[in-house]
Amino acid sequence: MTMTDNPTRQVYVGFSEAYEHFNQVLFEGRLPGCIITMQRHKGALGYFAGDRFGEIAGDGKTDEIALNPVHFKGRTAEETLSTLVHEMTHLEQHHFGSPSRGGYHNAEWAKLMKRVGLQPTDTGRAGGKETGPSMTHLIVEGGPFESACRALLGKGFEIRYSDRWGDVDNDGSRSRAPSRPAGNGDDEGQGEGEAPAPRKKTANKTKFTCPDCGANAWGKPSLNLLCGDCSVRFVSEDGE
Repeated sequence: MTMTDNPTRQVYVGFSEAYEHFNQVLFEGRLPGCIITMQRHKGALGYFAGDRFGEIAGDGKTDEIALNPVHFKGRTAEETLSTLVHEMTHLEQHHFGSPSRGGYHNAEWAKLMKRVGLQPTDTGRAGGKETGPSMTHLIVEGGPFESACRALLGKGFEIRYSDRWGDVDNDGSRSRAPSRPAGNGDDEGQGEGEAPAPRKKTANKTKFTCPDCGANAWGKPSLNLLCGDCSVRFVSEDGE
């Protein structure tokens, strides 16, 4: 069986080569290897889970970067690869920085994102908050990622397969009902990842997050909460 006859190799070797390409061009080759998986995690384009896998017959550990194949068809290859690099910045912070608890995307992570040419935003639009519990990003025009991605695509990289049971359109809506449950994704709630641009929702309770430690609380929008560990005022998901 050749490479062209083997869908598993086409998919995973392709993403592995993309990881190595971006590691050399955007991260100075300093990122360790990881296991890239495809997970149908509802509400996420991808996620990172540090030290997720361990050797069966040894003490070695490695990280996981998961990409959601449900969104491959509805996004361009550049957009999907930007999610890969988004998760690579989480891996970089895990090994060389100081991630916040609870998956909170802090200011250090935002700086790493901007360095590689991805602008963090909690809204999916320009001007959104750069930090928070649920984040996506914009590709900076003319930035390092755009240039590195163009070079990779110029070598013939392509994403050939997407999840047919859970296809979604560009706006995030499902284009056809799945014929069976969409898999377990990241049910344990571990890891840090990229969420699709949020939709406006009406709710009686507001989520509040400590900007220092990432602790969360829910309550009336008018509440004025203080983190008992950090003595810092909680920030609502509306940025107030």
